[in-house]
Amino acid sequence: MESLASHGAIVHTCARTSSDVDSAVREWTARGWRVSGAVCDVSDAASRASLVADASRRFGGRVDILVSNVGFNIRKPTVDFTEAEYAALMNTNLASAFELCKAFHPLLAASGDASVVFNSSVASLVSMQSGAIYAMSKAATNILTKYLACEWAKDRIRVNAVAPWYIATPLAQQVLSDPEYERAVLDATPAGRVGEPREVGDATAFLCMPASSYVTGQILAVDGGFSVNGWRPPGRKRSKL
Repeated sequence: MESLASHGAIVHTCARTSSDVDSAVREWTARGWRVSGAVCDVSDAASRASLVADASRRFGGRVDILVSNVGFNIRKPTVDFTEAEYAALMNTNLASAFELCKAFHPLLAASGDASVVFNSSVASLVSMQSGAIYAMSKAATNILTKYLACEWAKDRIRVNAVAPWYIATPLAQQVLSDPEYERAVLDATPAGRVGEPREVGDATAFLCMPASSYVTGQILAVDGGFSVNGWRPPGRKRSKL
């Protein structure tokens, strides 16, 4: 959101708690950006409906950009997942994004030149230690991206996704705090470092700009070259042919 706001977009953001919303709006407003916010749990249908109604009122029934940035993960072996964990991951990471873009479609179509960007993951492109369900949810998001790009082109709505690798966020730090794991991540990344949140934000902003007006249905890996290099889990040697 910072990248879009810094390029002049009028941003309406959301989070699950009022403290998170208020903190973000305060910080960004202090920088001179035009930002507002609302409390919303996008995994809840009533909360999504409230967000769409709020956005419609604020922007006169028209929205030019929708960024679906929701996601969480549970890391464990596939056989250890419960049905409840499967449902929670798929509902939050996939179903909420699917339902939200459906609900926003009339507002996006009213724009006449709109862009949707999903936050996917390189876990949707290659096997890594993300857990199967998370990877499944993001892979399905990629297919949703491609289908909507074709289906909504007639409405002048472009649909793309960014697929980050490890980014320097508190969530990623939970696993990068293990020195052996961090070393494996850096060794697998040609750029030799984890990414910065700004770098994902700038890629997202690009996909919303006129500069990308002929780009749709694409999954843009923001990964320092990881997805073309391969992944070797910590402590495991590659098999020899």
